[in-house]
Amino acid sequence: SSVKDEGEVENVRVVVRVRPMSAREREAGYRQIMQVDTVNNSVCVENPQAADGEPPKMFTFDSVFDMDSRQVDVYNETARPIVDKVLMGYNGTILAYGQTGTGKTFTMAGICSEPELKGIIPNSFAHIFGYIAKADDHRKYVPVNLFFGWF
Repeated sequence: SSVKDEGEVENVRVVVRVRPMSAREREAGYRQIMQVDTVNNSVCVENPQAADGEPPKMFTFDSVFDMDSRQVDVYNETARPIVDKVLMGYNGTILAYGQTGTGKTFTMAGICSEPELKGIIPNSFAHIFGYIAKADDHRKYVPVNLFFGWF
């Protein structure tokens, strides 16, 4: 869940992150068929085998991240509000779902040896342990129930 501006809690948010093309995909001559509009939170997908004049498909989500998105930005916008609520005693789940090779593991785990490439899970743990380190004695023992998964 995440917090809306008015203090309401949303139960489910759907967020899309589009990964950049790999070197292998570029070398094979593949072309980018997705356009990401981060202002309107939409993704436009072109059918590479479409007949002339066939329009692309447009999908709108709660948030979208383009190929240049940074791990910290994805964390701050998508996971941080959930972790904040977990620290207040709520349950939270962060789930990554998608086809093999679409970037779920990178988004969720990242590369822990490089701070700017840490994913949602290590950033969540840093957030939780940072909270504990700064908390008063009576707030250091908040039970935390946060589920991470990717499929």
